[in-house]
Amino acid sequence: MKLDIYQIDAFTNQLFKGNPAAVVPLDSWISDDVMQNIAAENNLSETAFYVRNVEGFEIRWFTPAVEVDLCGHATLAAAFVVFERGEVMKNQVVFSSKSGVLKVDKK
Repeated sequence: MKLDIYQIDAFTNQLFKGNPAAVVPLDSWISDDVMQNIAAENNLSETAFYVRNVEGFEIRWFTPAVEVDLCGHATLAAAFVVFERGEVMKNQVVFSSKSGVLKVDKK
């Protein structure tokens, strides 16, 4: 399996500052065990995984040890990746998650 993995520093515009998070775009969900192993190998506080759906995107977050229900900086990092990859043509990304709908506006 070949996956793109991005490391994004949220809450900053300076290299090696802010809150780092890994982001893994997926075409479809892979097993929880594989996502957990990827997060453990990344060894960052969170790794975000996302998949496109009809309304926008679904998102999940894993620490190196467990899945969590919400992570702000990894959500912002995932939105940055969505925008940079040109996956949306508007200035808003909508994620559905275990914690509800999360909207990120590009400003």
